[in-house]
Amino acid sequence: MKMKYLLLGVIWMVNVHSNCSKKNGGDDPTPPITPPTVIKNEVDFWLTKADQSILLHKQSDILAFGTPTNVYPTITIDTIQKFQTVDGFGYTLTSGSATLINAMNASGKTALLQELFGKNENSISVSYLRVAIGASDLSANVYSYNDMPAGQTDPALTNFSLEPDMATGTGVIPLLKEILAINPNIKIMGSPWSPPIWMKDNGSSIGGSLKPEYYDAYAKYFVKYIQQMKAQGITIDAITPQNEPLHPGNNPSLLMLAEQQSNFIKNSLGPAFQSAGITTKIVIYDHNLDRPDYPISILNDPEAKKYIDGSAFHLYAGDVSAMTTVHNAHPDKHVYFTEQWTGSKGTFDGDLQWHLKNVIIGTMRNWSRNALEWNLANDPNFGPHTPGGCTECKGALTISGSSVTRNVSYYIVAHASKFVPAGSVRVSSNNAGSLHSVAFVTPAGKIVLIVLNDANTAASFNIQFKGKKVTTYLPVGGVGTYTW
Repeated sequence: MKMKYLLLGVIWMVNVHSNCSKKNGGDDPTPPITPPTVIKNEVDFWLTKADQSILLHKQSDILAFGTPTNVYPTITIDTIQKFQTVDGFGYTLTSGSATLINAMNASGKTALLQELFGKNENSISVSYLRVAIGASDLSANVYSYNDMPAGQTDPALTNFSLEPDMATGTGVIPLLKEILAINPNIKIMGSPWSPPIWMKDNGSSIGGSLKPEYYDAYAKYFVKYIQQMKAQGITIDAITPQNEPLHPGNNPSLLMLAEQQSNFIKNSLGPAFQSAGITTKIVIYDHNLDRPDYPISILNDPEAKKYIDGSAFHLYAGDVSAMTTVHNAHPDKHVYFTEQWTGSKGTFDGDLQWHLKNVIIGTMRNWSRNALEWNLANDPNFGPHTPGGCTECKGALTISGSSVTRNVSYYIVAHASKFVPAGSVRVSSNNAGSLHSVAFVTPAGKIVLIVLNDANTAASFNIQFKGKKVTTYLPVGGVGTYTW
């Protein structure tokens, strides 16, 4: 072997000497050797695979724009075509979630809050939270901010108090203060599951309707809530008058028909906000996309419409395109997507695909200003919850003591929240067969493209921007976020 390398070295020296001789006196000079071109990465690519072998991990692929020639499908981004501004991505912070997070040891809690709401490399930068006004069905017990002994009423709301959510060990309010210290600009929406039961015609936390004689008292209840939260340093950006107003079987819950909500807003809530100088947005409906007629009928009433910012939706029934139906009926009003659960019996791959397609990509392509998954955290037994509350709701996190498991909705939201801050603007991108996409320009001028491969085969494809392309791939059921 040594002789072989020696001979090769001699041949190399002879060739070099020969070339140098030609360069010095011959007629056929050899051109200088050009070093290979180093291709620099221009597009960062974060991937989650349906089989969980890769979870929101930055890939090492070198992706550079050029002029490749291939037959792959192409997703084209056009920043000239602009659509809605984004308010944020996140979850509902239930009192059950707060109880579990507050019970963690101090270092674990601090690290988790930074991971969820911070802006460093290891954070997912959640930018929007929904909270219950009083108890939700994922609270340990039923309560409002103005509970009274049986048979007693309090129309003046002299007993109104945020105390049920103030406890340091369990409360939503102390936890919100810690979150706001990390991200002072996070947007918060409040939604009641039920008014105080003394305001209801059945005297129960389950179902029933708001008595018309208490419309003004209930409007004052919202005013007090917003004012007292503000006194705690918490700005409520928006409220909905009722969570799921057509689902009176939950605990707590309330039946509020469209006509009732319209009358409540135009005659009581809107004037009360105006009189108190409240600028918190009023967002109507907050229920399934199979009933776009509900918000449209309210917005068709000009006396109610003048107080309303927009409409909110869930997708336990209907099609996400109904958001565009409502947008087109009243394009001067916004639309929001405020809840979708993942259940204990769901699968990671199935939920990842369905929720990316509908909750993240679908809502954004249909004018939504936000996209929220349901519960932030549960314990290993899918609690806490009220008697009769949801027993199968899987949070983004499962928390047991100070141990945290990240579930599918953590990654569903993170593929958007980590890269698309509030103030980003959706721009044009196309779907290409089984490749579903949505694109944004961030306030810093970065392009963000989220793509889902909703097929049972891996897919190579092109991303086209300003006349040039980069070729990439997604595995079966995979989701990628691309930024440049």
